[in-house]
Amino acid sequence: MTLRTAIGTMSGTSLDGIDVALIRSDGAWRIEAGSARTCGYSASQRAAVRACLGRGKASEAAVAAVTDAHLAALRAFLAAEGLRPAEVDWIGFHGQTIFHDPENGVTVQIGDARALAQAVGIPVVSDFRSADMRRGGQGAPLAPLFHAALSAGLDKPLAVLNLGGVANVTWIGAVRRDGAVEDTPLLAFDTGPANALLDDWMLRTTGAAFDTNGDTAARGTADTDRVAAWLDHPYFATEPPKSLDRNTFDAAVDGLGTADGAATLAAFCVQSAARALDWMPDRPRRWLVTGGGRKNGFLMDGLRRVLAAPVEPVEAVGWNGDALEAQAFGWLALRVADGLPTSLPATTGVPESTSGGVIDRPD
Repeated sequence: MTLRTAIGTMSGTSLDGIDVALIRSDGAWRIEAGSARTCGYSASQRAAVRACLGRGKASEAAVAAVTDAHLAALRAFLAAEGLRPAEVDWIGFHGQTIFHDPENGVTVQIGDARALAQAVGIPVVSDFRSADMRRGGQGAPLAPLFHAALSAGLDKPLAVLNLGGVANVTWIGAVRRDGAVEDTPLLAFDTGPANALLDDWMLRTTGAAFDTNGDTAARGTADTDRVAAWLDHPYFATEPPKSLDRNTFDAAVDGLGTADGAATLAAFCVQSAARALDWMPDRPRRWLVTGGGRKNGFLMDGLRRVLAAPVEPVEAVGWNGDALEAQAFGWLALRVADGLPTSLPATTGVPESTSGGVIDRPD
């Protein structure tokens, strides 16, 4: 397969902005990462989306906010890179997740992919999760195959931990470069909460969008009894693959001071990640961390204490942690165009390898 150009977009449940990334790839092992940038939601756009979180239906204002923000981000990216629409083969548009209930086969990502295709003049692939869920899968996580392709030359077994709003992990076994990416030994699942609960707490108590470097949590003391009670949730005893909604856990820290609440929520993230080891076929030799949480020194130090293996940001192997998920959706768009699997039994629990996604082409 020949190399093609794709742009991927991603806006996670932390609502910290829209990542846009360029790749050239064959939708398999050959991946050339290009430029990337992040564009924030405006305050009004973020408020419209936040008002819909945890609900199975979005307001028209929220759909318009997501669509308009992505359109602005794509136009700014194309202009900054000097790219004409004809030079881009596909856009992978994840949309904004507002609700995810895999037990009942429901997931909701909002944003008008057809309007984006018409406005930018590039075919758009969206709705990556629905086909997987219709066949009985969890619909998430979707980046593991991309992690497998990127990590072909690294020692195994390897774990890639994404600390977004929710945390998810990809366990990767030995890779055969002469086979298909989907033949890689994989296991993937959501480990628990990551930045979403902590960010919400910081916003509510300080007005800050997040805990910079974990400095607030570092001044506090975790309530270990609360963390232990949260870890008794049935989710942690459920065999993967499995996935979470942003608001699955009612991890209330009311009554605690700002620093103690931040330390308690950070400890929940760390300890739930450690629980992931119970399900892995072999202990990873190394953990690579992506997502915004890799910039939180308090979280990273906590992970190093409990995982008993090197824990490093993905930049240690030359990956771009700010762009990795956006790159993944550009890569997945190429696979959808080729009819190749985007999810597997070991990544989402779908009974058979599945190619998801819906294609919208400009007129």
